[in-house]
Amino acid sequence: MFRSIRFEKKNLGLLSPLEDNIMEILWKNGDMRVRDVHKKMNNNNSSDKLKTTVPLTSIAVNLDRLHSRKMVKRKIETGRGGDHYIYSPLLTEEDFHKSVLDQTVDKLIETFGSTAVAYFNQRFDKGTARKAKK
Repeated sequence: MFRSIRFEKKNLGLLSPLEDNIMEILWKNGDMRVRDVHKKMNNNNSSDKLKTTVPLTSIAVNLDRLHSRKMVKRKIETGRGGDHYIYSPLLTEEDFHKSVLDQTVDKLIETFGSTAVAYFNQRFDKGTARKAKK
C-alpha cells in the first residue's frame, strides 16, 4: 500500500513562480520598493517561469503575502508621492533552502517514522562509501 504524504505550500515554505521570481530579485538586490521589483521583473523578462508582463498590483499583493508569511520584512519610507514600503528578504537564499529541506525531512520522518530514518542512514552510508572509493 502507498501512503500519501501531503506537503502544504504554506507549511513547507514553497513558493509560487511569481513569489519565487520576487524573492530571487530581492535576494540579488536587497531593499526594494514594489515599483523597483516591478521594473526589474518586467525588464528581466528572460525568466522561463513568467513569460508575461506582471502587473504592479500583483507584485504588491504577493509581497504583502510574503510579508504575512514572514519571508520578507518591510519598513515604511516617506518619499515622493507619499509613504512607500521597502521590502527585503528575512532569510538568505541558502537559509531558505535549508529551511525547506528541514521541513521536508521532518514531514517524511513524521509520516514514515523509523523507516525514513533507516533509509536516510542507509542512503548516506552509500554516499560516504562511494566518496571513499574515489
